[in-house]
Amino acid sequence: MEKVQYNGQNLRDFISKSTVFKHLTEKELDILPIEGGTDSYKRGAMIYEEGTRINGFFIVCKGIIKIFKTGFDGKDQIIRFAKPGDVMGFRSTITGELACTTTKTIEEAEIVYVPGELVRKYVMTNGNFAMDLLQIACLELGDANDYITDIAQKTVRERLAEVLIQLKWTFDLDRDNFLQISLTREELANIVGTATESVIRLLSEFKQDQLIEIFGRRIKILEEAKLIKISNMHY
Repeated sequence: MEKVQYNGQNLRDFISKSTVFKHLTEKELDILPIEGGTDSYKRGAMIYEEGTRINGFFIVCKGIIKIFKTGFDGKDQIIRFAKPGDVMGFRSTITGELACTTTKTIEEAEIVYVPGELVRKYVMTNGNFAMDLLQIACLELGDANDYITDIAQKTVRERLAEVLIQLKWTFDLDRDNFLQISLTREELANIVGTATESVIRLLSEFKQDQLIEIFGRRIKILEEAKLIKISNMHY
């Protein structure tokens, strides 16, 4: 794993403005271990694995990371994605549990690690920091509840339409209306919670219905409103 040297002030500015650490005081920022810059990970690299002890936060400064659990059958279920500004591993850090998910990069990433004892100190001494963490935890709990409901009540077609819309809202589109995240068909299936073959078939149907266009892994959204209607989303 190669060390990437950053201008210290630039990294400090990013962390203090774009992450959960934005509420830290100047004195608290001074003790963040960021002098050495970020750690660089290539595409497909694992950052931490389910069942291991991680003892700290990981701040995403660049790239996209998929966060997933592996079932008894060996099949992955993607829980969410982390993008620049997001933190990973906070639940295990706060509770002292082993990591409940695995994290792997889907594009080159740069990450800063913050030791758990420092995070817990901030929780105890900085109410705004603690509140932000609580809000993140509540949002993730809400997402988990929504996913359970979707699995129980929605068809695979509805769930795939919703996933495409959520990816658009999370990562936006480029100037040509392509999703700014490139996923394999297997990864899409791992988000939807279905077989890869089903995703391939439904993407072909969406393309035939002129809802999307497909160029390899790249997906262009043509009819967002119709996809929302198919998904039966409430927002």
